[in-house]
Amino acid sequence: MGARSRQAENTGFECVHCTAPVPANTDGHYRNHCPYCLWSLHVDELPGDRASGCRQPMEPIGLVEKSGKGWQVVHRCTACGHRQPNRLVRDGESPDDLDLVLSLPWL
Repeated sequence: MGARSRQAENTGFECVHCTAPVPANTDGHYRNHCPYCLWSLHVDELPGDRASGCRQPMEPIGLVEKSGKGWQVVHRCTACGHRQPNRLVRDGESPDDLDLVLSLPWL
C-alpha cells in the first residue's frame, strides 16, 4: 500500500450526523469532524492512519487541552466505544462553531 498524500486526506465530506456538506480544511490541518455539529466518523485507530474498519459515527463527549495542539474535542464511537481527541478548527474558511463548543454540557 502506497503512502497517501496530505492533500488526498484533506477532502470535503458529508457529515454522518447532520448531513451538512463539510468543506476541506484550509488552516494546514486535517478536518475530521463537522464544524456545525462536531460529530465525526470512526476511521482511525491511531491519529491519521485511516485503519479502522468500524466506520461508525463518533459523538462529541468532551473537551481537553493538549500542549502544542490546543483545545480538542473528544469523540466516542457510538458502536465500539473507541475514544479519540480531535483538534478544534479555529481558522480557515470554515472554522468550528465555537458557540456550539461552549454551549455543550461538558463545560
